[in-house]
Amino acid sequence: MDDSGTANNGTDENYGEVDAAQQDADGGRPARQGLARYARPALIAGAVIAVVCAALLVIIFFLDSFNATVYSVGGKDVTDATDEAKSIRESYVAARVGGIIFLVIGFALAAAGGLVLYRHRNEAGLDDEDNGEDVDFEDLGGR
Repeated sequence: MDDSGTANNGTDENYGEVDAAQQDADGGRPARQGLARYARPALIAGAVIAVVCAALLVIIFFLDSFNATVYSVGGKDVTDATDEAKSIRESYVAARVGGIIFLVIGFALAAAGGLVLYRHRNEAGLDDEDNGEDVDFEDLGGR
């Protein structure tokens, strides 16, 4: 028995780090591999992008309606062929097209993230195995 005078730090020389599963930040489930690692952030980012773009498009719709209403108060029509009416119609075209493009991208990103999460929902990690232990409410409550 070799006593070097140092405290045991709990590591074992025979412990294989290759076999150990990489843990998530919360210390719970083993980290997902491949595309599944990016699925949850993609789902969240896609949902946020879609919501922001939908809000932007609603605001643009109301601004267009307001501009057309104000322009028509003087008896004019926003569908006229005049330069002023054309300017009003085209005032938010770039924002509308960009909003629609990013809305589609956001929905696609959220759908792809959701699909990958759905496909990998029951995958067990490297050390996720059923050990036969049945835990009920009394065990969890400490009674």
